[in-house]
Amino acid sequence: MLPLRCPLPLLLLLLPLGSRPQKLPTRDEELFQMQIRDKAFFHDSSVIPDGAEISSYLFRDTPKRYFFVVEEDNTPLAVTVTPCDAPLEWKLSVQELPEEASGEGSGDPEPLEQQKQQITSEEGTELFSYKGNDVEYFVSSSSPSGLYQLDLLSTEKDTHFKVYATTTPESDQPYPELPYDPRIDVTSLGRTTVTLAWKPSPTASLLRQPIQYCIVINKEHNFKSLCAVEAKLSSDDAFMMAPKPGLDFSPFDFAHFGFPADNNSGKERGFLKSSKFGRQTSPKPRVDLHKVCIGNKNIFTVSDLKPDTQYYFDMFAVNTNTNMSTAYIGTFARTKEEAKQKTVDMKDGKVTDVFIKRKGAKFLRFAPVSSHQKVTFSVHSCLDAVQIQVRRDGKLLLSQSVEGVRQFQLRGKAKAKYLIRLKGSKKGASMLKILATTRPNKQSFPSLPEDTRIKAFDKLRTCSSVTVAWLGTQERNKFCIYKREVDDNYNEEQKKREQNQCLGPDTRKKSEKVLCKYFHSQNIQKAVTTETIRGLQPGKSYLLDVYVIGHGGHSVKYQSKLVKTRKFC
Repeated sequence: MLPLRCPLPLLLLLLPLGSRPQKLPTRDEELFQMQIRDKAFFHDSSVIPDGAEISSYLFRDTPKRYFFVVEEDNTPLAVTVTPCDAPLEWKLSVQELPEEASGEGSGDPEPLEQQKQQITSEEGTELFSYKGNDVEYFVSSSSPSGLYQLDLLSTEKDTHFKVYATTTPESDQPYPELPYDPRIDVTSLGRTTVTLAWKPSPTASLLRQPIQYCIVINKEHNFKSLCAVEAKLSSDDAFMMAPKPGLDFSPFDFAHFGFPADNNSGKERGFLKSSKFGRQTSPKPRVDLHKVCIGNKNIFTVSDLKPDTQYYFDMFAVNTNTNMSTAYIGTFARTKEEAKQKTVDMKDGKVTDVFIKRKGAKFLRFAPVSSHQKVTFSVHSCLDAVQIQVRRDGKLLLSQSVEGVRQFQLRGKAKAKYLIRLKGSKKGASMLKILATTRPNKQSFPSLPEDTRIKAFDKLRTCSSVTVAWLGTQERNKFCIYKREVDDNYNEEQKKREQNQCLGPDTRKKSEKVLCKYFHSQNIQKAVTTETIRGLQPGKSYLLDVYVIGHGGHSVKYQSKLVKTRKFC
């Protein structure tokens, strides 16, 4: 049995059940069942149901026709066609029903093929036509009875589309209604963010229907429908999502797959005939397109955009009950330019302190006054790793991540100018010291071993002392060790926050100093030194720091070590 809300009838012989809202007459149920069993009846046509949106598919240059019947004069009618990823040509026409199919005749019905030919041999009266990619409507408060034909064609490419038709447009309202001002406003504009605001749909604010808003961002153009967006987001070529045979194909369509087509099928299509049967497909280029649905909010900030870039923004109100949508008037905006970076000039052999905001960057310039064979860059990252790039007269020479102390030696060139770009960490602000020199013996930063940890010997721990060791290098440097008593609940997270390697001994209290000594070893395997820190309190926790001080007076701190004396001895 058909549902109570029956479809707008197919062809001249499908006479629907009576329904008070639609004011449609009763139909001959036995005749309807006889026709629905005749598969040939559906070879060249499709039904548009009343009050439901259908999705379908068009092959390029292959027209498709849909039918529905309006059986009473003065019937309201609304038809909506939504192109997806290509412009459509479509027209709506009507022709009178023969008396035998009107429901008022008597006697046996005419044979099916005879009735079919009687209708399709006539062109009918054209009511509306359109060509383009807009969502377009035909609305009439008083439509004549008759057989309605909807003919569609895509001349650009294979494409999806949607059709919705109803005889009760006032009560259905499946598409969300737009506010009186359907524009999207750009309320705030930054280098990487754009804030959008829009007026809510009356469908949500007045009718209390469930509405959610979906924002679409891309760099190409605005979209007319959510259907068009979804087609672009599809990773496969649209052809691969063609309907399955038996659902939406006709013998005319099968010609594209090498199947023989009915010779009459092409002739019966009177609208926008085409003789092109070959199809060529090419992979779609990937589009930088993003869709995000945000519920019922009517303000949203789009983030992580690129500076000085034009973006297009579209907003769609989606009825979550019907899954049908309406597009607001899209807008576009260009993000602000990056703030022009000041370039800091570096002096030969002088250390430059640099502070970089989170995800920020700084630029420095080094222009040696004399000719040189080599140039050395020494970088001391105080906190997290930083990225360094060095260009000589525009040519990239170096791109590295630096953690701790690193030294880079590059080949020089007469009258060359070096541009240094330093990019900070994503975790937080970055601090560093950098030195450039053309004199290879001018080294301000001390050399460091690969491992800058301090090791504590648990077996040598007493109630008043701890013994620790650390690695040195082949270069003779001065090492100073400091201690600081901390609470028992002092943890690794607190220690991490204090790991600024650029803070030297001059920032420490004199009472925290344990000793300073010089140390090196020509055998790198034996470059290890130990020290016992005495005069500690039983059961107390201490934070130990070792500083290595270079010839230029600049220091680097090893990784801090948390130790605890024994409570009972």
